[in-house]
Amino acid sequence: MQIEFNATKRAAQGTGASRRLRHAGRVPGILYGGSEAPQMVEFDHNELFHKLKLEAFHSSVLTMNLEGAKQMCLLRDVQRHPYRMQILHVDFQRIDETHKIHQKVPLHFVNADIAPGVKLQGGMAQHVMNELDVRCLPKDLPEFIEVDLKDLVGGKSMHVSEIKLPAGVEVVMHKGEDPVVATIVVRGGGAAADEMATPTETQITTEKKVEEKKK
Repeated sequence: MQIEFNATKRAAQGTGASRRLRHAGRVPGILYGGSEAPQMVEFDHNELFHKLKLEAFHSSVLTMNLEGAKQMCLLRDVQRHPYRMQILHVDFQRIDETHKIHQKVPLHFVNADIAPGVKLQGGMAQHVMNELDVRCLPKDLPEFIEVDLKDLVGGKSMHVSEIKLPAGVEVVMHKGEDPVVATIVVRGGGAAADEMATPTETQITTEKKVEEKKK
């Protein structure tokens, strides 16, 4: 998804100047990074407010139209009013398409409803992570990364190393780390054998215990 938004340069700085901008329906911000000096910028509040509702705006390479000059950038920080629906300040970082970038990308979980741990064992999928820190060239940055849970059984977990990553994308982790991304929890599950049992097997086991108590 290509996302473009408008910006204009601003000269006035300071708390008073920023307050006047906000009263006028504008949002102060800054564009920094690369070989150029940081540039103070401002945005139309309504346009920016609606752009920020898009998940992709927070994790994709963006195009800032700065008075006709288009700049590739990433959203780095958003300051919001504590109780009003108002954006107070935004930070964007310039990027170079020839250099790799670090970015947090959202995870989209699919096929939990057909996973054996859910469909056969009555378990519930739990998402331990909702985003992943990745490194790649700007052209390879995905809007999201899909996590397929179709083979996950009860009592088992999926780790970062098991996620199929898009071409050119690598996960940023400390050496030796392999955190859990998702797991399926089965209620009342104890031993591994119980967790792996199908509903039919569990029912048979329960019936045998009842019969033994009767004897």
